[in-house]
Amino acid sequence: MSIFSATALLFLVIDPLGNIPTFTCVLRSVDPKRHSKVMVRELLIALGILVIFLFVGRPILALLQISQSSLGIAGGIILFLVAIKMIFSGSEKIFEDSTDKEPFIVPLAIPLIAGPSAMATVILLMAKEPARWPEWLLAVFCAWLASGILLMLSNRLSTLLGERTLKAFERLMGMILTAIAVEMFITGIHQTF
Repeated sequence: MSIFSATALLFLVIDPLGNIPTFTCVLRSVDPKRHSKVMVRELLIALGILVIFLFVGRPILALLQISQSSLGIAGGIILFLVAIKMIFSGSEKIFEDSTDKEPFIVPLAIPLIAGPSAMATVILLMAKEPARWPEWLLAVFCAWLASGILLMLSNRLSTLLGERTLKAFERLMGMILTAIAVEMFITGIHQTF
């Protein structure tokens, strides 16, 4: 897998366009002057978590005696479920009734940016070819940066594109992610047998 492919995969998994409505909803109760500071803080926390999982995830797998093929199959299943949600249900409004407190780590950093599928993906990248860690680190950073830029512009994009266009983009990303998930699943089964 190339750096570009890894970056694209991580970008699809983070799904910034699909997260725009949720980000907008969560930040609705926060003072507009604080939006940028809160978003930068949450993005930096998410980047830190992804980098930690990139380097510590593999030793944890070794400690738990989980094989690379099992991780590939599990990662494929997780990505497939995420993709199905993206295609069929659209953005959930689960945070609409949240309190007026400013979000911290949850739900913006985890699980919206550094969610289970993003963590599994970085672990899988490192497990396949650990010697290429500088490339994986660059891919994580590039996907995070692209996602962060889109999320920082979430209010403007939401107004400019409209909800229907954002849902269409989310479904398109979900379809691409479905193909990637099936490929990961098939590769995991092939490695097992």
